[in-house]
Amino acid sequence: MSSAKPTPAPSGPADSQAVQSGEVRSSAIMAAGTLVSRFLGFAKTWLLAAALGLGSTVNDTFINANNLPNLIFLLVAGGVFNAVLVPQIIKASKAADRGADYISRLLTLAVLVLLGLTLAVTLLAPSVIELTTQGYSPQQKALAVSFAFWCLPQIFFYGLYALLTQVLNAHGAFGPAMWAPILNNIVAIAGLGMFIGIMGTNAANSHTLDTWDSTQTVLVAGFSTIGVIAQTAILLIPVFRLRLGLRPRFGWRGVGLGQAAKLSVWTLATAAVGQLAFLYVMRIATIPGAERLRLEQTGDPAAGSLPGNAVLEVASQLYLLPHSIIALSLATVLFNRMTRASQDGDRVALRNALSHGLRTMAVATVFGALSLFALAGPLGMFFSGGVPQDGVMLAQTLTILALSTPFMSANFMMSRVFYANEDARTPFFIQLVLAIVNVVTAFAIQFLPFGQIIFAIALLYTGGNILSVIVSAVFLRRLLGHLDGPRIANAYIRMGYAALGSAAAGAVALWLLGSYTPDGFAWSSPIAALVSIIVVGPVMLAAYLLLLKIFRVTELSDLLQPLIGRLRRRSVVPQDAGNLPDGAAAAHPKPERATVSVDTGLIPRISGEFDAASFRAGPDLAEQDERSAHSGPDGGYLPAEDLPSTAEGGLSGDVPLPGRRTYQGPVGHNPYFPFGGRKKK
Repeated sequence: MSSAKPTPAPSGPADSQAVQSGEVRSSAIMAAGTLVSRFLGFAKTWLLAAALGLGSTVNDTFINANNLPNLIFLLVAGGVFNAVLVPQIIKASKAADRGADYISRLLTLAVLVLLGLTLAVTLLAPSVIELTTQGYSPQQKALAVSFAFWCLPQIFFYGLYALLTQVLNAHGAFGPAMWAPILNNIVAIAGLGMFIGIMGTNAANSHTLDTWDSTQTVLVAGFSTIGVIAQTAILLIPVFRLRLGLRPRFGWRGVGLGQAAKLSVWTLATAAVGQLAFLYVMRIATIPGAERLRLEQTGDPAAGSLPGNAVLEVASQLYLLPHSIIALSLATVLFNRMTRASQDGDRVALRNALSHGLRTMAVATVFGALSLFALAGPLGMFFSGGVPQDGVMLAQTLTILALSTPFMSANFMMSRVFYANEDARTPFFIQLVLAIVNVVTAFAIQFLPFGQIIFAIALLYTGGNILSVIVSAVFLRRLLGHLDGPRIANAYIRMGYAALGSAAAGAVALWLLGSYTPDGFAWSSPIAALVSIIVVGPVMLAAYLLLLKIFRVTELSDLLQPLIGRLRRRSVVPQDAGNLPDGAAAAHPKPERATVSVDTGLIPRISGEFDAASFRAGPDLAEQDERSAHSGPDGGYLPAEDLPSTAEGGLSGDVPLPGRRTYQGPVGHNPYFPFGGRKKK
């Protein structure tokens, strides 16, 4: 198959300025949408704790039921969507009809499968609750099933949201999918606000299984599902504006999904293994909540000191914050550099890219870990729903999780090397090791005293993050020879000293605010805790930046450069990465490559909340070089259809990328579509 294409005329200054202006605007919209969405997500978490109580049986039950749709979707269909359908949509969008016929068939098939899956799982809600919980009383199980009936339909809308997001990404519309989750959070916040307005907060009017009714279920679980529906429905507006003429189309022979699934078998297996292990751990996490209910019914005051899975959920959202803001963005920037090095067979450049990423990312993640550790008390009180005891349990859980933040982000960066090398098999074996450790350890955890189970699970995930780095390093050493260990260790040690000094400054400031005494200012109310965070946070940051300068940590400037460049919609390549050819910045940008199962495997999922970022556009391929003219039939990142792999000099041999062998000729002429010829005009 010939891949020759007419050489496009170089873009003039006016065209270049127009493209850059559009890129700046698009990136700013995406960044703003992500930040606003995360802010509203924490507002929703705060309201949920205020409405139901952080350490309440009702909240534990709702969190478990509300997490099930996302977990089931990722287990059954998430890997297929990311690893199989996403590459197909990206490739189909380059056809003459912009992929209208092909995407219509994929959407039709996906909608039917999602409907069947959602209907079956929802009807089996009692069995699903039985399999995913342990020790629930009949009354608590009945409430869990009620929540599940309201929440499980979210499976369909999560899947549809993922597909619509990729259709938009494939056609260069990145902003809508970043802003859609904001509507989801607003709807959920509205429901919780009405709940508090009508029923009162949990601190003022305790909400228990005995006082719970259907109206409360609708306001909490019903509005949660309505928010997911709204998040998906609003994407239909920009999809319709693409004017693709999408409509139900049947006949799926020759679509190529079977072959794509075969090529993606390792990615799909990685996702399945990770989610099955996570579901089992979450089943163990339901034990303390069930025991708390039994203690409450007997009037035992020890019930108030048993943390449940709601505490673990909130702690995990806080602990993931530095990773989601910094590590994901930096990995996106550096993935292009890793991919080019892998295609060139340049192990030195690949090792340098990994080393640069690990050191640069650590500037933020090491500080984030020590900040969360130092501020755990005020953060716990702020999200406690006004109950200091619940705040203490949250703070204890967060301190266990916080210190592993750099390891989690480091492992994420290390996994980029495997994906840049088109290697999905190694991540599977790494995930398998982690899954076995998680399941075996979780099985043993269930026999611990009830008050220690959640803390032990947090410790399990902390150990899992550290173990994942060790295992990944073993495989990467075989690939790269060495990992630039002394240089990386030296940088981490210097940053660690700076972060420790920052944490010490924060501890002094918190001591002055009375945060270390039960009757201190920070523990007087959630608002006082927020004030403490606002006051102490800048003190810690200023101390950290000063100490970074004293310890001569040059990676700080390396961190700021790509992040600022990303906001400006251009890739800022570090000095040791080499220079792009002249005119590369003015080249016409291509659609970003879609995510291919980068968040369903190597990183242990603690939070079951749906993360829209898992389905956003992935590595930015707008930066082009001389290789882009022959890297695929369309001059893009896709390989030629008839070749196992066109990654020149790839380090892993001829390993095909998923979803490439499909018909992409003129619309209506696919011989495998029986009605195609008759429809053609």
